[in-house]
Amino acid sequence: MDRQDYERLRWRCIRRGLLEVDIALTRFLDEGFDKLDDEQQQAFVELADMEDHDLWHLISGQADIDDPRLAPIVNLLRKS
Repeated sequence: MDRQDYERLRWRCIRRGLLEVDIALTRFLDEGFDKLDDEQQQAFVELADMEDHDLWHLISGQADIDDPRLAPIVNLLRKS
């Protein structure tokens, strides 16, 4: 991911409707995103495109993640 794509993603993470989602995504982006491989980074981007309430239910553990590609990233978000 080039710098411009990263900055766009960061903007999407910061400008959320739910502060909790904003904090979780931005903190992970700043602290763990660069440690992910390309496939995992793409999974994070897909999660960042989700609706706030749906994503918050996944991050907070109120909902289970069925997609095996996204599950590892959701688990990392839950720990951060």
